[in-house]
Amino acid sequence: TDELQSMGVHTDDIVHVTVPGALEVPLALQALAQQEEPPFHALVALGCIIRGETYHFELVANESGSAITRLALDHGLPIANAILTTENEAQAIARQHDKWRDAARVAVEMALLMKTLS
Repeated sequence: TDELQSMGVHTDDIVHVTVPGALEVPLALQALAQQEEPPFHALVALGCIIRGETYHFELVANESGSAITRLALDHGLPIANAILTTENEAQAIARQHDKWRDAARVAVEMALLMKTLS
């Protein structure tokens, strides 16, 4: 939220929603994308998938990523995907701030671009 605010997004325009896991992110994004009031100009998906001992890691990463892309295209709404995929918690902690700050910038830049293109 700090990065969004530094780019001129008002605190009242930031909505934070928490879901239990990465596979649930697309459904929450879809609900937000379908809201008419207030209309969103962009969304940001934040989270982390940490590799375990099974193939489940790849399934979760691939399915959540492709669903987020599909939602963005279906709704014509920029969605910055900042769901990290890491080997362990230490990597997640090391990468989270830069990646999530970048996602905030992408969301604002894409929202402005879409406004220009429409």
